[in-house]
Amino acid sequence: MEGHVVLFALLLCISAAASASSQTCNPIKVNDNPWVYVTEELIGCWTSFIGQDNAEVHILKLNFDTPDSIFFSLEMNNTKPMNLILTSPGTYFALHNLHPDVKLYVKNDSTIILRTNVQHDNVYKRDFPSEDEELVKWASQEFGGVTSFTTIRNLQVVTSTGTKGTKPGSSNCTLRNEDASEKHFMKIETLPLAASCSPSPQNPNDETELHIINIPESANPCNVSVRIDAKKTSVFLRGPQGTIWTFINPLHTQFGSNNDIVLLAIPHRIPPSITLNSDNAVDVQRKALDYFKASTFTSYTEVTPEYPMVLLVLRDNDNPEVIKTAPAPVTPTTTNAPNQMPLVMQLYTSPDYRSPMDPNTKVQSDKRIYAEISGHTLGYIVLTIKVISCFVRSTGSCPVVKELPFMSEACSANLCPNSTRLSFSLDQLHELTTTTWDLECSVKLCYSEKCGDGGRVKRNLEVTQPCLQPPTPPCFDFRLPGVLGIAFGGFLIGVLLIGALWFIKIKTGYPTGLDISSTAANLPGCPCSGAKRQPVSTNPSPSENSSANASIGSTQSTPTSSMA
Repeated sequence: MEGHVVLFALLLCISAAASASSQTCNPIKVNDNPWVYVTEELIGCWTSFIGQDNAEVHILKLNFDTPDSIFFSLEMNNTKPMNLILTSPGTYFALHNLHPDVKLYVKNDSTIILRTNVQHDNVYKRDFPSEDEELVKWASQEFGGVTSFTTIRNLQVVTSTGTKGTKPGSSNCTLRNEDASEKHFMKIETLPLAASCSPSPQNPNDETELHIINIPESANPCNVSVRIDAKKTSVFLRGPQGTIWTFINPLHTQFGSNNDIVLLAIPHRIPPSITLNSDNAVDVQRKALDYFKASTFTSYTEVTPEYPMVLLVLRDNDNPEVIKTAPAPVTPTTTNAPNQMPLVMQLYTSPDYRSPMDPNTKVQSDKRIYAEISGHTLGYIVLTIKVISCFVRSTGSCPVVKELPFMSEACSANLCPNSTRLSFSLDQLHELTTTTWDLECSVKLCYSEKCGDGGRVKRNLEVTQPCLQPPTPPCFDFRLPGVLGIAFGGFLIGVLLIGALWFIKIKTGYPTGLDISSTAANLPGCPCSGAKRQPVSTNPSPSENSSANASIGSTQSTPTSSMA
């Protein structure tokens, strides 16, 4: 019985050891790493220059750092007319296969030994300088310009592709750090720069890939530009002290490193998140598994650069077309990197942000709209989204653009770890006939007090006008209080009018504008005048006759008898 127990324990130990060993791997050098493309950024240029004889001018500067690299091959049989300048220190053997239209130039004292199977009288010796800038100047004076200058480390084979070797743009050769693999007119094969491996077996159900990059302590500190083409990727980066990892596009990427990491999308520098002094492959692999709490990893790559600038591309194996087409590296001080953090805008009709608005929902212009802009976590850091401006653009044939004022809405860090909330009104769209709009907001991504361009987030919006209600006629209140109020008002008005008339009568009396005394004799029935009567003279004038006196006497007696 005890023997069975011992055997069972031994089997468990063997199984555990096999499981532990399957989580690690030993790297080997390969010519083509299926997961990671690594290249050094060396001095070079690429221009649009073509000589007057329709020949391009190309310079190859070859550097070798191991005794194993004493042989290389030039396959220039399929190419355009070319003046090819070859320079390199040391003694090396070159097997060349040149097209008759290719003229090869080497130094007078060059130790490059050229061998060929086909004899062509197209190899020339010239006394040109070895220093890069001076060599470009000499070639420009000799041929009128330079089409390309390429520095290659540990060359094995360079082959012309038969395509045009010029590049649109300037014809002046300005030397800078470049990725030589972008030059499509030639194919360059060199000794492997990296060793790689992958544990077996892989876990096909694990959607997130874990890639481990290790630079040994013996290498010089360098700036490594990292471009991520794979999706849902975790990257573990380890290098000697002083190494800087610059992420060009950390799309859906989680990372950890014992060195500084620079994010160009913000820009911001993140200090080391781990401590790891050992550069042993197994130690680094186990540390990465422990850091990401993973059971296995996708690939392990060990890079030994000799130059201070390195470009590293994590390939997307689902897209075989994505290979060595990497952009030129960007220095960590660049601030205009494009946004790589996907943003989403969700609309709500209430400030509680509980019921998201359906994209097809029509919004009334008199309602307040609430929005939440959110993004994904960048690595293990939390970014703050800051809205700079918002505007709406009509989608008709005559686009109308209007700036949209907004208000920031408070939201705790627990509810909004990678989002921001705001609200706005659509009142200014009330009088416009357009109903379909694109709502777009410009944002910045901030970490601590560092902010960078976050791009724009867009959302379609359909706006309708609110229904206008017809005016309501005024309602009269005929209840008892209303009736009593009306009656009292009428009574008060009547009293005031009577009082006014009485006041006028007291103050004015009978009208005095007419002289009744002068008209009463001619107006029968007229009331007596209040004026004092004047006595009538009894002495007629000599001219008056007796008949006239009788007539006057008769006339003056009439009012007396009337008054009686």
